[in-house]
Amino acid sequence: MISRAGQPERVLSGMRPTGRLHLGHYHGVLKNWVELQHEYDCYFFVADWHALTTHYEDVNLNMGEHVWEMVIDWLAAGVDPAQTTLFIQSRIPEHAELNLVLSMITPLGWLERVPSFKDQQEKLKEKDLATHGFLGYPVLQSADILMYRASRVPVGEDQVPHIELTREIARRFNFLFGRDPGFEQKAENAIAKLGKNGAKMYRKLRVAYVERGDEEALEKARGFVEENQNISLGDKERLLGYLEGGGRMILVEPEAALTPASKLPGLDGEKMSKSYNNIIALRDDPDRVERGLKSMPTDPARKRRHDPGDPDKCPVWELHQVYTGDDVHAWVNEGCRSAKIGCLDCKQPLIDAILAEQRLMHERARQYSDDPTLVRSIIAEGCERAKDVAEETMEEVRNCVGLAYY
Repeated sequence: MISRAGQPERVLSGMRPTGRLHLGHYHGVLKNWVELQHEYDCYFFVADWHALTTHYEDVNLNMGEHVWEMVIDWLAAGVDPAQTTLFIQSRIPEHAELNLVLSMITPLGWLERVPSFKDQQEKLKEKDLATHGFLGYPVLQSADILMYRASRVPVGEDQVPHIELTREIARRFNFLFGRDPGFEQKAENAIAKLGKNGAKMYRKLRVAYVERGDEEALEKARGFVEENQNISLGDKERLLGYLEGGGRMILVEPEAALTPASKLPGLDGEKMSKSYNNIIALRDDPDRVERGLKSMPTDPARKRRHDPGDPDKCPVWELHQVYTGDDVHAWVNEGCRSAKIGCLDCKQPLIDAILAEQRLMHERARQYSDDPTLVRSIIAEGCERAKDVAEETMEEVRNCVGLAYY
């Protein structure tokens, strides 16, 4: 996807390294990443600092092992380091610096109203989450996103409030620090640099938006400014901010890109989750996968082979919706309801499909498992690219808040 400025739009997403990735992660996140990498400038990161917000006192947390195994899982799933930037959050200290700056301007009430704050405290009662880090982790999440000027952030529906908070924080930062001394006069000077016809067009579109709320005029004006090659980046930011009556757009407000919710059932029929110990790992042992699927519960009404069943009451049927096609679905539906096929018959096409998918993942992962230096090289290169962008953002942020005085 190309932005108005002619460059690919940037996407940012991350995952916490808390253990092996499973099929729920693959269908809920990684498949989407693989598709996005062909259209966008993608930055995917290991959110190791975020893992500490809920697991800081877990003495058994083997962060290093989890990090490298998770990155191998990404590569096994088809994430291509030639098309994406893969990096580790804690390797880019600018994340912590921007988090600190943003925390200074973020009202406490904004954090307390984030739905996941109370939800997570309720779900994780066994952990002490009455910490500054846990309350403030949405600000760190905002810093992760705003650092890279990402225009899109793929999230599930439950994470949309976090993106809205990020937008509010960016808007507040731009309002507080984007109005440099003499901002309006500088904006007027920048308009003059557009040339007679360009300045006339800009003013016309700005009036249409400011006075009449014409969103189409706003989009046209933004495109006109971003594509203009005759003005500096600073003037572009002033003109973009002036369009909406504010200051320079220093931090970009991202959009939430909703991803389908992954509700894959685990081997016990409940939602697949490491907490339930019912997962099928991305690179699981084939024999374990086959044994687990064969013992997976089905429609409780089918106590004997000749009892008819109802696929809609069977967790195996949910996996069929993901892994097999219409012809198999028709065969399962008719055979189960009429008791022409048994549960093991029903499971076999599913077992074949999952094992075929995992064979490809094992093949992709083998070179990285055999030579761990390859993974470390990919991450080192990604960290360098990420750090270049982060340093550029922080240089501007420091200038804006008055910290570039030495």
